[in-house]
Amino acid sequence: MTLVDLYAASVRTGTKPATLRTWIHRGELTRRGYDDRGRVLVDLDEATALAEQKAATVSA
Repeated sequence: MTLVDLYAASVRTGTKPATLRTWIHRGELTRRGYDDRGRVLVDLDEATALAEQKAATVSA
């Protein structure tokens, strides 16, 4: 598990941080805690998989 903040996850997945926050709020993406600056941390693999799943659903 690689924990990253929403901005790093955003760069990796090509998804806006606000969209990632929405997924967390909806329970689709798990918040894994906070870093020392208070930023939300997520599992990069989980965020990437969810972004790919959402992209496949939209293009299907």
